[in-house]
Amino acid sequence: MLTRALGQTLRDSKKSFLLLGPRQTGKSTLVSSLNPDLLINLAHEPTYLEFTRNPRELEERLNALPASGKRQTIFIDGVQRLPSLLNTVQALLDSAPQRYKFFLTGSSARKLRRGQANLLPGRIFTYHLGPVVSREMDYSLDTNQALAHGTLPGILCELDLKTKEKTLTSYAATYLKEEVQAEALTRNLEGFARFLSICAEYAGRFLDLSKLAADSQIARQTAVRYFEVLEDCLIVHRLAPFAKSARRRLVQHPRFYFFDPGVLNGLLGNFHLSADRIGNLFEHLICSQILSSAAALDQTINLYAYRTEHGAEVDFIVNMNQETLAIETKASRTIGPSDLRGFNSFADYYGKPHRAVVFYLGSERRKIGPVDIFPWQEGLREIGF
Repeated sequence: MLTRALGQTLRDSKKSFLLLGPRQTGKSTLVSSLNPDLLINLAHEPTYLEFTRNPRELEERLNALPASGKRQTIFIDGVQRLPSLLNTVQALLDSAPQRYKFFLTGSSARKLRRGQANLLPGRIFTYHLGPVVSREMDYSLDTNQALAHGTLPGILCELDLKTKEKTLTSYAATYLKEEVQAEALTRNLEGFARFLSICAEYAGRFLDLSKLAADSQIARQTAVRYFEVLEDCLIVHRLAPFAKSARRRLVQHPRFYFFDPGVLNGLLGNFHLSADRIGNLFEHLICSQILSSAAALDQTINLYAYRTEHGAEVDFIVNMNQETLAIETKASRTIGPSDLRGFNSFADYYGKPHRAVVFYLGSERRKIGPVDIFPWQEGLREIGF
């Protein structure tokens, strides 16, 4: 079993926690490794029905636990299926804070919010689990495999290529059935499926909901709602533009990326690393690695996109630990001064101390002027990820 960086944080947590993450990122496996005293799997339909029929089901199951002198741990998997259950969890934590510790997992923050889940700050900590990051593999991920098939734990551990690609190709269908249809997140499943497919085609570009709506043959307001579903189910990440400026107008559209390049390739039905695709896939990989690494370390960061109206851009601007990083990704094995022009624009616009780095597919660390150039996994280690 893969050792996940977030595991120690969860073990050391003094409070109950909610672990959120997309499907198949390994939430259930990770929490099960904590050896809870009681497992309640709401993805199991008979269990789910028992809890929907009996509002006191949780309390009755807890009462049946054998007496012990230690704090009892209860793992509720798939809690987004029954958000009202969290009210009971909160009541139990209020009445007996030292008696129970709850491990909750979910894949849809939207479902919890719509269910008016009562997660009061200070009582339950929230963590996020993404795909496997380079740090968890001792910075030795196979680059081509990561670009083609992503870094979901089940995919990394699967040796058969056909099985990998079939699993990733079926991810969208499974997601639509188990997340969207089962949770009634949208009434028009066919329209949502078209929208998801179109989003995959435009992934990595600036978000234009009007165009996505037109190509999906749905109303713009529907596209807005569908995109929010994708965000709330943690399938896509929206990167806001870095900043607004009175003296230089930046492109104000956000950029968006899928959470894993393998899932993106599965949606597109294309796992080939052709020259016209590898740049976008490399951006997706680095975006995923930055966000998932921060989550694995329980570290708060802000990730932005930077582009001026004249086309100068830097792929990622990261604010972390009171430091600003400008990160450019280059899916090539050579880097020249012409590849660094976006940094000049950003430095002029930002006007404050920051660090400029390039992550590329080469094997040697280099430096051109003030810009540090790293093989991408070494670069992640260099910035603390």
